[in-house]
Amino acid sequence: MPDAPLLAPAPPAEAGRPPRFDNSYARLPERLFARLPPTPVPAPRLLRLNAPLAGALGLDPAWLASPAGVAMLAGNAMPEGAEPIAQAYAGHQFGHFVPSLGDGRAILIGEVVTPEGLRRDIQLKGSGPTPFSRRGDGRAALGPVLREYIVSEAMAALGIPTTRSLAAVATGDWVMRDDALPGAVLTRIAASHIRVGTFQYFAARRDTEALRILADHAIARHDPAAAEAANPALALLDGVVARQASLVARWMLVGFIHGVMNTDNCAVSGETIDYGPCAFLDEYHPEKVFSSIDRIGRYAYGNQPGIAHWNLARLAECLLPLIAEDEDKALELARASLAGFAPRFGAAWREGLLGKLGLTEEEEDDEALVQDLFTLMAEGGADFTLTFRRLCDAAEGEDAALRSLFAEPAAVDPWLVRWRARLAREGAGRAAAMRAVNPAYIPRNHLVEEAIAAAVQRDDLAPFEALLAVLERPFEDQPGRERHAEPPRPEERVLQTFCGT
Repeated sequence: MPDAPLLAPAPPAEAGRPPRFDNSYARLPERLFARLPPTPVPAPRLLRLNAPLAGALGLDPAWLASPAGVAMLAGNAMPEGAEPIAQAYAGHQFGHFVPSLGDGRAILIGEVVTPEGLRRDIQLKGSGPTPFSRRGDGRAALGPVLREYIVSEAMAALGIPTTRSLAAVATGDWVMRDDALPGAVLTRIAASHIRVGTFQYFAARRDTEALRILADHAIARHDPAAAEAANPALALLDGVVARQASLVARWMLVGFIHGVMNTDNCAVSGETIDYGPCAFLDEYHPEKVFSSIDRIGRYAYGNQPGIAHWNLARLAECLLPLIAEDEDKALELARASLAGFAPRFGAAWREGLLGKLGLTEEEEDDEALVQDLFTLMAEGGADFTLTFRRLCDAAEGEDAALRSLFAEPAAVDPWLVRWRARLAREGAGRAAAMRAVNPAYIPRNHLVEEAIAAAVQRDDLAPFEALLAVLERPFEDQPGRERHAEPPRPEERVLQTFCGT
């Protein structure tokens, strides 16, 4: 059956039972990965277990929270059926090709099949060095683990395809970055961890046999209908193009900046993966960058569609020998597939923006209406999320809160006149539909940093838990949680975010 996001909890597995693994990737040829166990940690302590997600996976939350379960989540003991491996991949990092990367601080301990028949990876991040660590310690600090937990779960609640966070475990040891930091392990759930860079690893080695094996595996995992297509490799490329076009549009519609869109961070499943220096826009600007390692703005907010297309072109290059024996024919077919990205992204972007403005049927002047709003937001320093959320109030005649977001409140008035005239052609009562697509709450950068600081510096998880509770219901007004919706005060602004390695 086609892959799909997990939507609702399913009945747990038999009480007291560890996961039932069925490890398809570990059955592939061993040049695709390295077999090794996680490195044990001295004093594992469960910080957070995502019980609803465990239920949806068919896992027993009580077992996961038991000493045996925590030992698995920390990497100290592997239950029967686990086959821990570190996957091999390459990647373009900020445009520069690195032929050998791989899981340098993560180990895939196995796969489970959910009650709905969906296959999911269980991976431990921060589980110790691997053959791909490149002199790294293979560990993760607590801060990046909590960041990924917060943001990935927020993305899931926003309805955006993403890897998920099943658990966070403190290790009881320290990792050295700029300072000594408490260590942690994140248990990540993914439809798979196959990346564009996974294909690049074997293409760089001219290992066509491994490419074909990997493509067949990816098709079985994510595009089963492609197996019956006249050209399965081309159908796989088409599927990845479609998923990435939709994904990046959905990022942009909530103001998300991935921050490090290297090809090894581009999953063929179409899920958001690897939450390193990611961030959400406060005030809107298309050239906004938060990532401390993105010194030239390669992965700025407005550049993300172009970078996604560039990454897909790298995948297409890898698949050429599988698409057609004749190189010219393969190039022609691959280019036609890649040409589908722009219209797919454009359609998803326009449809999403129209919904955010309360519109359902596209009209000729809508593009200008949208672009003029973005220009006003950029010039007026308006908060991205609150501009669209307060438009919901403006649809009911309440303009004051929206106008207050702009440096010159009167500047938005002519636009509001045009929008209301356009909205009137849609009929009354659009505010409720707008609130269903314009979140009130996102993982505000300053609140994420506040939660991390409390946990790292004071062993206080209360801000982390409070933020997660708010982000579980991003489209609902939550009285008493107004601070979680507001942009940062000047002294709270986060100007840079950092990679966790």
